[in-house]
Amino acid sequence: MIAELVFVGTELLLGEILNSNAQFLSQRLALLGIDVYHQQVVGDNPQRLRGVLREALSRSDVVITSGGLGPTMDDITREMAAEVAGRPLEVDPHVLEDLKAWFARRGRTMTENNTRQAMVPRGAQVLPNDRGTAPGLVIPAPGGKVIILLPGPPNELRPMFEQQVIPYLTHRMGGMPLSLVSRTLRFIDIGESALEDALKDLIGSQRDPSIATYAKLGEVHLRLATKAPDQAAGMARIAQVEGEIRRRLGKHIYGTDETRLEEAVGQLLRERQMHVTLAESCTGGLVAKRLTDIPGSSDYLGIGFVTYSNEAKHKFLGVPEPLLAEHGAVSEPVVRAMASGALERSGADVALAISGIAGPGGGTPDKPVGTVWFGLAASGASGLPAGEWAFVQYMQGSREDIRERSSTVALAALRRYLLGQPV
Repeated sequence: MIAELVFVGTELLLGEILNSNAQFLSQRLALLGIDVYHQQVVGDNPQRLRGVLREALSRSDVVITSGGLGPTMDDITREMAAEVAGRPLEVDPHVLEDLKAWFARRGRTMTENNTRQAMVPRGAQVLPNDRGTAPGLVIPAPGGKVIILLPGPPNELRPMFEQQVIPYLTHRMGGMPLSLVSRTLRFIDIGESALEDALKDLIGSQRDPSIATYAKLGEVHLRLATKAPDQAAGMARIAQVEGEIRRRLGKHIYGTDETRLEEAVGQLLRERQMHVTLAESCTGGLVAKRLTDIPGSSDYLGIGFVTYSNEAKHKFLGVPEPLLAEHGAVSEPVVRAMASGALERSGADVALAISGIAGPGGGTPDKPVGTVWFGLAASGASGLPAGEWAFVQYMQGSREDIRERSSTVALAALRRYLLGQPV
C-alpha cells in the first residue's frame, strides 16, 4: 500500500507552527509497512488544495490529510475532499448531536458555523473526536482509493490515528501487514563520504535490507531497514549485513538505535570504574551537561570546571599566567595545563579540557573562529596509559554548531582513550 500525506494550512507554509504531524504520521505508517513516497503542504486555497488532492490520488492508494476541518471559512479540506471524491456533503444528524453535546458539557453556546463540522460526504465513515469538535472522515474515492481526513491539532490527530485509523488500515491490508523493521548504527570519527566509500559495494548492491546514511553534527548514522512479519524476522535479515559492516568499521560504531555518544562513553567509564573531570572554556559546561543527562552519571563524574576567563583558568586550574600571556587561552600549552590541572585538583582518573573560539567574534588570522584545542590527561588507571595528549580542530558553522561539535569531539576523544585507541 502506498500512502501520501497532505498537510493543510497557510500557517504551515509561513513557518508559524512546527509540522510535528508529518513526523508522527510517517513513523506510524512505516511501522505498518505502508510506503510514503510523497508529502505535500498546501495553504488554505480551494484551487490549490483541489489540485494537490487529485495529484495525490493519481499515484497513491491512501491519501491522509491533516488540518482544515474547523468551523471557519478557511477550513476547506472537507469540502475539497468531497468534491474530488465525487461525493455530496450532507448533514449527519448523529455528528450534529455529538457536537451539540460537546458544547453543552462545557457550558458553551454552539454557533451556526460549527454546523459545518457535521457535514459528511455521502458514504463516508466518521471518526469520532474525543478531544475536539472536528471529527475525522474516511472518504471512498474513485478506483478503490480512499481519503482520510484528520484534524490538525496533534493532541486530536494522534489518538484518532492510533485508535481508529490504524485498525482501519490494518483491516484494509488484510489484517497481517508487513512491519518496517530498522536498525540504526551510530558512527563517530568518520565522515559520511568516507563511510559511504568503505561500504560502497554494499550500498551499490543493496536490495533487502536497504542501507542509508545520514550526516549528523559531528557523527554519522547508518540505517538498515526491511519489511517483515515481525521484529524477530526483520532483525534476522538485518543481522547479516550489520555483521559485515561491523567487521569493516566496528571501531567507529559507538552505539545503535537511540544510544547517545555520552551514554556510550558513560558506560565505558562505568565498566572501567573510572572517574572523569572536565575543564571547559568555549563549551561552557556543555560536555558536563551531556554526561549528566544520563541517569546514574554520578558513578563516573563528580566535579567539573567551567573556566571561561584567563583568571579562572589560573585560579582554579593552576594554568600559569606567563603561559596564558605568551600563548593565549586557545593553544596547545594552555589546554594541556588545563587538563593536568583539572586532573590534579579533582582526583579523577582522566580529564578532558577544551579551549576554543566559538565566534562570531574573537578570531585572528592565526586563530580563526572555529579553532578549538582539546586536551586529555590521565593518571593511568584501569591499565590504560598515563600521560597528556592534545590536538586541534578547525570547525565551521554558527557559535552553537561549533560548541556542539566541540563537545562531540571531546567525548569521542575520551571514548578512544577508554578503548585503548590513539587519542
